[in-house]
Amino acid sequence: MKILSKISLAALALSTFASTGFAADKVIMQIDGAAVPFYSPLYAGVENGFFADQDIEVEFIYAGASDILTNIAAGNVTFGFPNGDAVVAAAASGLPVKVVHTTYQRGIGALLAKKETGIETYADLKGKTVAVTSLASPNYLQLQVGLKKAGLSLDDIKLEVVATGAIVQTLQSGQVDAIVFSELRKYVLEGDGIDVTMILSNDFLPSFGNVVVTSSALLESNPDLVKRFADAVTASYEWVIDGNVENALDISFEKYTPTWADQKALLTTAFEQSFVASVWQSPLTATEGLGAADLNAWQANADILAEYGVIDSAPNAADFVVSPKDIVK
Repeated sequence: MKILSKISLAALALSTFASTGFAADKVIMQIDGAAVPFYSPLYAGVENGFFADQDIEVEFIYAGASDILTNIAAGNVTFGFPNGDAVVAAAASGLPVKVVHTTYQRGIGALLAKKETGIETYADLKGKTVAVTSLASPNYLQLQVGLKKAGLSLDDIKLEVVATGAIVQTLQSGQVDAIVFSELRKYVLEGDGIDVTMILSNDFLPSFGNVVVTSSALLESNPDLVKRFADAVTASYEWVIDGNVENALDISFEKYTPTWADQKALLTTAFEQSFVASVWQSPLTATEGLGAADLNAWQANADILAEYGVIDSAPNAADFVVSPKDIVK
């Protein structure tokens, strides 16, 4: 069992489950990475009382995706917010984890190129220099699948591995012709006056960004808590979608991510054009509500991860993914 960084398991268990003097359930949600404005719907959900409305008091802590899933499976934390690929890998390895809210309906990986290069499709990458951040990153897999769909392979391009903090600059300076990274960097580049061509990886490789997970044991023993938590997450994101992007960012800057305040304009554009438009919402959520799970897309993702050797074999999506509406209290 992994040990939570700087938090004793005894203290964590006490803060999670001890009586608080009122009816609210205290839970820990461990979020992927660090406190950033992209999690502002959750922060706003706390500050606006959407979790309290469900008799839930939530504390946010942070870790890498694999550690989150290990902690979820071990019962060290109540809920997690890792990326979907990590969940599939955890399920494939036998960890008893459950997706209970597919918050990001698609992944945000994308190929980005300056329009002046003439790159408009993956077929146009032949002979070009393309950068990824790591040969173990989801973006590297996205590149391989995109090339294969275009009848190409890694042998047809010049591959560069560039650190996360420098990859956008390599595109700006013309050191590479394209990068496979995050679509959010499109807004950074456009903010610097660069015309960008973007090809979303999700168009050919179904995937998911952050999703809410819990343990199989908790879902079985306390589905009421899981359902209330999922409902609070839905209410939080619905509020942001319903015309409150800037308000949510202001809440994030004030109490959670103050060093990001000078990027409000860029973040507002990213939220409105990506997250609100097509990341948190989809044709499926229009009929089944936010967080709904497309099991076919989840299965396609697992099958591709297995095909490319990221995992040994593909787990059955129905065994580790559930839609909020199907959680029976």
